[in-house]
This record gives sequence, structure tokens and C-alpha cells, in this order.
Amino acid sequence: MREWISGRNPIYEVLRAKRRQVFRLRLAEGLQETERISEILRECALRKAPVERVRRSALDSLAENHQGLALEVSAYPYAALSDILAKASRLREPAFILALDTLQDPQNLGTLLRTAEAVGVHGVLLPLKRTATVTPAVVHASSGACEHLLITQVNLAQALAELKRQGIWVAGLENHPGAQDLTQARLEGPLAVVVGNEAEGMRALVRESCDLLLRLPMVGKVESLNAAVAGSIALYFVWQDRMKRNLAIDGLPES
Repeated sequence: MREWISGRNPIYEVLRAKRRQVFRLRLAEGLQETERISEILRECALRKAPVERVRRSALDSLAENHQGLALEVSAYPYAALSDILAKASRLREPAFILALDTLQDPQNLGTLLRTAEAVGVHGVLLPLKRTATVTPAVVHASSGACEHLLITQVNLAQALAELKRQGIWVAGLENHPGAQDLTQARLEGPLAVVVGNEAEGMRALVRESCDLLLRLPMVGKVESLNAAVAGSIALYFVWQDRMKRNLAIDGLPES
């Protein structure tokens, strides 16, 4: 299966990650050669991928917001759950995993993947059905960050049970009065953060799989945040606690 990736940063990250087969690059005629375009052309030359100059209208039929170029590549390479656990072990870090329960919006998925990559998540779990997957639109929304992540498709409830057997705590993000305030939780150990569907939150079986529920502290008049925003904030809370743990291990004072 082949697909077209568009946009300068997404294309550059696809090439830099070197996880997909590259077939050809299409450039709009007259496109100004910026530094990023030059880097993309160098990467294509190294990969022996042909470059075609085409009319901009030919790119319009491939993607929106293409920024004058599109790259034909093989399908996204999904990982296995064991790959994610092995990565955490190899890095000698407590596992840090993001699980997304039937997220539907490609933009939300892309945003969360971009945040996950930025804070050092070892891997991302997606359900097998009824979920947004890593499409070209998601690659674009993540600005190519998904190319550097290990993402797997699993039976989510079964995968969370396996994580718990491996000593990893599972925390579901839910705006519920009975949930623990995120600012009061200890998040530095092995942890999987679960973010639910935009409209309905986590499915019942997934919620029951969680060891604890967490909610964001909110003092304004709105009752909830967008799933991607809430999930991104939660990931940064976890990253902050993990950084404090690393400082304590290194013997440095915590701020």
C-alpha cells in the first residue's frame, strides 16, 4: 500500500525517520528552494528517490495544504506492544505509555502524537476498531512527529491488563468529581495514561481497566477541555514528575 505525505515538516520527518520505503517526490513548478526544501532534496537523493516537477494543480488533487510538495511512501509501520516495552527497558526508564480509546478526530490524534513524542512517551496504543489511525492527515497534523513514535493497534482492554501484569499503573483521564486531581497525583513511576473518545470518554471496559482516574484542575466556567488539549496537559504533568524523579536520582536539588 502506498500513500502521499504532504507538507514540508511532515515530509522531512518521514525521510529523517527512515522507517518507510520512499518512491518519489513531487515538487510544484517554480517552488522556491528554502533550507528545508534543500534538506528534503538531499534526503531524497540519498534514498535514490526520483524528484518530479509538476503543476501545483497536480498536488492539489493529492492533498490540502501541501506547501508545494508531496512524497509517495509505503504505509505507516505499526509496532508491537512488546517493542514499546522493550524500548523503555533499553532506555532504563520507567515505562511511559499513551493509550487512546476510540479517538475519532485526525487533528486530535495528530496533536496528541506530537505532544507524546515531545515528552518522551515510549509508545502509543490505539484500539483495533472505531478509531482514527495514522493516515497522511494525521502525519500532517502531528507535523511528522508520529514517524518517530512506536504506535501499535491492540485490543485495548487486553493490552492494559498486560501492562498491569508488567507492573505499569494505568491512569484514565476523566473529568469526574470522583477522579483524583492531577496536581495531587504521583506520576513518576511506570505509567500508562488513557485518553478517551472526544464525546463519550472511555468505554466502560477500558475505564474498569484503570487503576485510578485523574482529572485536570479547572477553576473557570467551562466544564471540560478538548481531548487533545486535556491529554497534552496530562502528558506534561507526567513528564514534569518524571523529570523531578531524575533530578532526585542524580542527587540534584528539585526546584
